[in-house]
Amino acid sequence: MDPQGSLTTFMGLEPYELDNIVGSSILDSEAPLAIHQNLYGVDLAPANITLSAVELQLASVMAREARLKLALAGVKDSYDYILIDCPPSLGVLSILSLTAANYVLIPIQTHFKAFKGTELLLNTIKEIKKHVNPQLAIAGFIPTLFSNASQDKVILEALSQQLAPIARIYSPIPRATAFADAAMNRQPLAVYSAKHPSLTVLKEIAIGMDKLK
Repeated sequence: MDPQGSLTTFMGLEPYELDNIVGSSILDSEAPLAIHQNLYGVDLAPANITLSAVELQLASVMAREARLKLALAGVKDSYDYILIDCPPSLGVLSILSLTAANYVLIPIQTHFKAFKGTELLLNTIKEIKKHVNPQLAIAGFIPTLFSNASQDKVILEALSQQLAPIARIYSPIPRATAFADAAMNRQPLAVYSAKHPSLTVLKEIAIGMDKLK
């Protein structure tokens, strides 16, 4: 659900070469999801920049908040998990994503600006729960791009103190060039560098999510 198409690129596809994306099914309830199968063991409904135009067209669509949920209804029984990659903003596409989701997993950079921005996201989640998706729950917070700098440590401590009462705080994912290198090679980190220490944290998150199922 991210018009930047970062995940689509990361999984080895070229976003600009795709005619059918997830937005096609959002606008047309009769159009099946364009799913690319078995990309590193998972299936992907891709996105590209045309999803931004879909966001504008949704302004006049009936029951727009439920459109992604409806698009997923036909395939959800075929999967153990469906992960929705949200855009880095709280616009219409994020609202559609939160309406369709059961849980929200929130990554937060261990920087002051990112930490302060979390309040707006939590308020949005509260409104979604109140008006359109009362089953929505926060699965946890993931500190990201963590380094041993003093500011990162202060923000990590603040996260633990202020957000732990809301949901689990996972171990921080460290800043590492391997993530950028894996993205450049269009591979998940587990494929690009199977023994990278950050995979321990990612496995912790996967186990935590599995317990919520």
